[in-house]
Amino acid sequence: MADSSGHEPADGQERERLASSKVLVVDDNPQNIELLVAYLDTIECKVATAQDGVDGLEKVKQFEPDLILLDVMMPRMSGFEVCRKLKSDPATRDIPIVMVTALNELGDIERGVECGTDDFITKPVNRLELITRVKSLLRVRYLKGELDRTLAYLDDMESGRRRQ
Repeated sequence: MADSSGHEPADGQERERLASSKVLVVDDNPQNIELLVAYLDTIECKVATAQDGVDGLEKVKQFEPDLILLDVMMPRMSGFEVCRKLKSDPATRDIPIVMVTALNELGDIERGVECGTDDFITKPVNRLELITRVKSLLRVRYLKGELDRTLAYLDDMESGRRRQ
């Protein structure tokens, strides 16, 4: 049942997982960053911010986010370029990227898809839409990690059997 803010209550395990999740917000507009961070406070995840694409790439190395909210139109390096770089690097390609943009032309969306974005949210950002998508993509990221660990364990077991 939803609470007064319209949120479904998270079970303890999901709340714990969200609290340990890390989200990087990359936007050149301080008001946009402030708004997104305020929205993310409702799920109590760890949040870091970056002022542009170049700063964003550095923060990815330092912060190792589970999800990136990425503006498209920024100085020094566009969100498209940042996304392309992250998705071409084996160390960062599995990080879900949500492009948060005022661009809504089909060509812009196609360009985002071509560089590897996982989702789009248009500005002005709707709080419920943002939180729902962030939670969903964090859940997918967590489950993929669980699957990768399970497959690695099974592979180790199989390798052990072959050596015997």
